[in-house]
Amino acid sequence: MAKRAGSALFACDERIRVAIDELAFAEAELGSDSTDGLSQAIASGRGLLSEAFRLNRANRDVVRGTPDEVRARDARIIELCTSAVSALDEQSSTLARRLALARRAPEVIAGVRADAARIRSRIPQARDILEQLAARYSGEALAEVAANPAEAEQLLDFAEHTARVAERRRAAGQREQANLALEASTEAVRRAAAVLDAVETYEVEALHAESKLAALVDESRRGLAAALKEPQSRGVANAIAELRAALADLPEVGVNTDPIARLDRLRAANEALDAAIAAVRERATHPVPPPEHVRHVIYDADKQLDLVRDTVAGHPGWVGPEALAQLAQSERVRIDLGHYLGSSTAPIILTDEDHRAHVIAMAQHVAYLASEALHLARRDIRAGRLQDAGQRPS
Repeated sequence: MAKRAGSALFACDERIRVAIDELAFAEAELGSDSTDGLSQAIASGRGLLSEAFRLNRANRDVVRGTPDEVRARDARIIELCTSAVSALDEQSSTLARRLALARRAPEVIAGVRADAARIRSRIPQARDILEQLAARYSGEALAEVAANPAEAEQLLDFAEHTARVAERRRAAGQREQANLALEASTEAVRRAAAVLDAVETYEVEALHAESKLAALVDESRRGLAAALKEPQSRGVANAIAELRAALADLPEVGVNTDPIARLDRLRAANEALDAAIAAVRERATHPVPPPEHVRHVIYDADKQLDLVRDTVAGHPGWVGPEALAQLAQSERVRIDLGHYLGSSTAPIILTDEDHRAHVIAMAQHVAYLASEALHLARRDIRAGRLQDAGQRPS
């Protein structure tokens, strides 16, 4: 771990040096406004590296703590350096794309115009598709794509305008402004293509959903009839009610609807019913403990937690950070359990089988963490006593 931490420090320091050189070259070509991302990543990386070096110095001190503390600092050093290098790599990649775009500006501008003309030729087809879809599906179904042809046209107008701006700024020697306009132009073309693609994608998805809907309706009705023969619970009853509502909400034949939304709702209702029935069957084979057992498990957890608290309080300064960390985690889980039990739903939690297993699991986790903290605390206390007696711990 120490070697990995040392290598991470060296690699991070070197990466920051390289990034500083990259920044200088990029600022000369693109201007400072276009390099803010890398500049901020360098500043952040320096801060992370400074913290990593501080931890590294702590690991080299005469009093550097336990081996576990040293390993924890090494792990943090690796984490800090990795985070810094990752941010620098991401910003360097972004900057490299901008540099490539700037260096190929005439070629890119010509490509923007060619792409804009090609994409504009798709707009009439997209409008025809929407007309056909409007004859079959509701206005709500088409709400997300109805304005897409107009939006694409607006984006293409903007792309062509900014391409002209990029040309003028480049001719005037205003390279930074030219590059910003060029980036905006290429992004507008990309978005225009995406919104037209969305129309064509929706057409296929809607037809697919419509073809699946009739079969799922039949399957849902069969599933509903079978569910009524299963052992009932509140979860099953709620799922049956939702599936019935989804089926009842289906429009009559010939009424325009939203097949994708209908299909999604029916699928979700069927999945919820399957899950509720599976839970009832699982409960039948693995009965949930009675409410009295829940209270007993919580009592045992609190007893274990009180024991470790008393042990720590009775030996101030003897108990190390591992034990204290485990104790703190146990207390946090107990607080969460207290919030869960202390709410207005507490009587339901203790009487409703759907919640008892969760309460028991939380209480058992509190007890486990407290037990670990007690074991570590007693280990630290024994070690301290041996040192006081002038002996080395085994």
